[in-house]
Amino acid sequence: MRTGSRKEKSRVKERRQKAPDIKRAYESWKRNKYSKALEACAPPKAFTTVSGRKIKELYTPADLPRFDFFRDLNFPGEYPFTRGIHPTMHRGRPWTMRQFSGFGTAEDTNKRYKYLLAHGQTGLSVAFHLPTLMGVDSDHPLAKGEVGKCGVAIDSLADMEVLFSGLPLDKITTSMTINAPAAVLWAMYIAVAEKQGVSPKVISGTIQNDILKEYIAQKTFVFPPRPSMKLIVDTFEYGAKEVPRWNTISISGYHIREAGATAVQELAFTLRDGIEYVIWGLERGLEIDEFAPRLSYFFNSHNDFFEEIAKFRAARTIWAEVMRDRFGARSPRSWWLRFHTQTSGVSLVAQQPYNNVVRVAIQALAAVLGGTQSLHTNSLDETFALPSEDAVTIALRTQQILAHESGVANTIDPLGGSYFVEALTKEMEREAKDYIKKIDHMGGMVRAIELGFPQKEIADSAYWYQKAVDAKEKIIVGVNAFEMEHEPIPLLEIDKAVARQQLVRLQSVRKNREQAAVKKTLANLKKAARDEQNLMPYLLKCVKTYASLGEIMDALKDVYGEYEEPVTF
Repeated sequence: MRTGSRKEKSRVKERRQKAPDIKRAYESWKRNKYSKALEACAPPKAFTTVSGRKIKELYTPADLPRFDFFRDLNFPGEYPFTRGIHPTMHRGRPWTMRQFSGFGTAEDTNKRYKYLLAHGQTGLSVAFHLPTLMGVDSDHPLAKGEVGKCGVAIDSLADMEVLFSGLPLDKITTSMTINAPAAVLWAMYIAVAEKQGVSPKVISGTIQNDILKEYIAQKTFVFPPRPSMKLIVDTFEYGAKEVPRWNTISISGYHIREAGATAVQELAFTLRDGIEYVIWGLERGLEIDEFAPRLSYFFNSHNDFFEEIAKFRAARTIWAEVMRDRFGARSPRSWWLRFHTQTSGVSLVAQQPYNNVVRVAIQALAAVLGGTQSLHTNSLDETFALPSEDAVTIALRTQQILAHESGVANTIDPLGGSYFVEALTKEMEREAKDYIKKIDHMGGMVRAIELGFPQKEIADSAYWYQKAVDAKEKIIVGVNAFEMEHEPIPLLEIDKAVARQQLVRLQSVRKNREQAAVKKTLANLKKAARDEQNLMPYLLKCVKTYASLGEIMDALKDVYGEYEEPVTF
């Protein structure tokens, strides 16, 4: 670890000597100036972040008494990467603008992708409808009324072929938000690339593949935790050897935050999920530097501007320390925390929906100043329906204005050295580490989930926040203050014909495929699962015979069973 020059050490020592003087001067200012001025203002209130964190009226060097530039901050691209993982950050290359989209049939979504790419989007992000997220086909009883409604319907390789028709998979990156059936959808993507003549060695993108946060927050789980973890490690192992440019997991804090977690809970639970995946990878016998560089993260950017920036900076610092010191990773690439950000869906409201554009812009700016590698900006109408073309264009333009007009990318980590930001970053780092230690003592994240610990912590935080909103201690413009009537806005509607079209294609696929091949590959998949083999090669063979997603997941349910969540209070 770099410790700095003798001159820098001298400056640190001098700063520490001055800290008591600054603290005394601050207390005098607060007593004689600030407090008296405050008496002439409105009645004092508690200033807290969205998460309930108390914020002081002023921050000074006294709030950073042991702060060392090289140890706690350093340069961009240098350990502990607080200021960013790359030396140039956004000066070298703007963040990837990756709008999350999917609706209706594969044809509908393919058109939307081409529209977004034509308007300056630089990466694809696939939203699947609920039946696909749950691993069932569009003709399953549970899929009734849900086909194509909140994402694109994908039942087999035939749908995936249409979804990426005319899109060069060797030139674009694709993120797929899919968890319980992630390995199956990834197998379909690899098969589509091969059909395009593109080698798996060159395709790049991400599968979310983060089952732990499903048990914690989003709840689209299928199998019990332990076989689910085994399947995820299969993707690590296969990806490292066969698809080396692919991020085989995007460890997601986004849905944890959307469920009601505070910023520090999102930070702590997400990083502890990451630690859990690393532990399971090592237990498989994988080398840390073989798979760790392909781990990526996915965070939420909420309304509280500085708290979000501090969260992103603290995340990089903690992860670098964990990978280097806890797991002994030797490659600096293993120390990097690379992350995608999405603005906060739960912060958007139906009342006065055009105000959501402002909320999204603030959240996007926090993500950029926090050093995100890619970004999705939510659309103003997403509290009502999937985004319309006009709304999604405004969301994309928000990113482009930030990148090209605002000047925020002109310098790296412009808030670095701010007394407030650095103090907040350190505070969140300490609190997150306390949570991580607590989960370690429970026996790890899988055990903590079985005990219901993160679920209860999040439920308590969500309850506190709703009480604060109800009491108007937290103001939401247009909801509990500054209310007014608003005109209806145009919305995207999914026609009922979508479900009929999807069922016709699914029936056609089942009728025209080679049935004996499907039966054989599914039987081989079940045997491999019982024998605890790596399932990726078997999944690839299944999808190439046009076995459906539901058929593949049913085969695995026969071996792994299904998860039923325990009741916790």
